[in-house]
Amino acid sequence: MAKSFYHFLMKYRDPEVKDPFTQFANGAYHDHSFPKQSRDYHEISSYLELNGQYIPSMAIFDQVWEVYRSDER
Repeated sequence: MAKSFYHFLMKYRDPEVKDPFTQFANGAYHDHSFPKQSRDYHEISSYLELNGQYIPSMAIFDQVWEVYRSDER
């Protein structure tokens, strides 16, 4: 079974690095309501649009999502 998007995203966590993927991962880690089990683009995208103040642009989510999808193939 494929890992959840959250599980995939956590490989980018790092307290020192400041690139957009890492900032997104660090923010999601501290967001206790993030849909951690989801593998659904629309569910996660909708959640982030309403609750993802830690992600400066949804384009970052789209970029990470593309890496996630290609990694899961």
